[in-house]
Amino acid sequence: MSTPAHHVSGQQSIPTPYEDLLREILDENRDAIAADAQRTDRTGTGTFGVFGRQMRFDLRDSFPLITTKRVHFKSVAVELLWFLRGSSNIRWLQERGVTIWDEWADENGDLGPVYGVQWRSWPTPDGGTIDQIAKVIESLRTNPSSRRHIVSAWNPAEVDEMALPPCHAMFQFYVHERPDGVKELSCQLYQRSADMFLGVPFNIASYALLTYLIAHEVGMEPGEFIWTGGDCHIYSNHLEQVKKQLGYGNDPEGNPYPPREPYPYPKLVIKTKKPSIFDYEYEDFELVDYEHHPGISAPIAV
Repeated sequence: MSTPAHHVSGQQSIPTPYEDLLREILDENRDAIAADAQRTDRTGTGTFGVFGRQMRFDLRDSFPLITTKRVHFKSVAVELLWFLRGSSNIRWLQERGVTIWDEWADENGDLGPVYGVQWRSWPTPDGGTIDQIAKVIESLRTNPSSRRHIVSAWNPAEVDEMALPPCHAMFQFYVHERPDGVKELSCQLYQRSADMFLGVPFNIASYALLTYLIAHEVGMEPGEFIWTGGDCHIYSNHLEQVKKQLGYGNDPEGNPYPPREPYPYPKLVIKTKKPSIFDYEYEDFELVDYEHHPGISAPIAV
């Protein structure tokens, strides 16, 4: 599968798989959007979408943080570190200024057995738990060619207890050994439900960061991140924001949206090596040369 690219005059082509998928959704739903024929969804908001798409991001020399709008990297990183700690209470997030889960928590800040719990404490029939992250790190070290480097957050026995069932449901790692002997770690995510405007830029950056961290932990280099989406949708109340981000068509007053040329992706530096992957803090990461267009706000569909 070839990677789409945006050609900027006088510059090397910049891959834009995310923006191209947004544009594809708008194009394929042109008639439905004109007729306001929304697909119904759990939130009651209405969506326009496609099913079964894939995006690829090279992690070797860059970090895929979307540039056609600002993405808040601190929220991405802190949320991932919260997942890795196996927590399901938002207090730890709030103490670090991250509020992206507030809408789903109960009065005590609890979310039920969501991502971090499944990653670190998957329940077993005998009353024990499985630390999937620790197991996959150990298997990458001892058997890198295994086809079982898989972590799942989708636990059918506990889905109904979760404040929000996992949208990014499972992921798999793959190790490629280069001719020079260096091992590259790649990751593929399956996301069953993809909020293309608000959620997916976070998810891309989050799993790219996870790949960087695990590669750092096991002495490998980041290779590629592959995002695979099931129900890939734009909420009806995000249409104008998406068009603004893409410079696609006209605004509600009939004026053309100005183009937003993409910038090269930034680089990510992990500044230290902690005793464990579970010990990192946001301050251990440095994002270098993140040039981006202004952020675009949009309502969250709860």
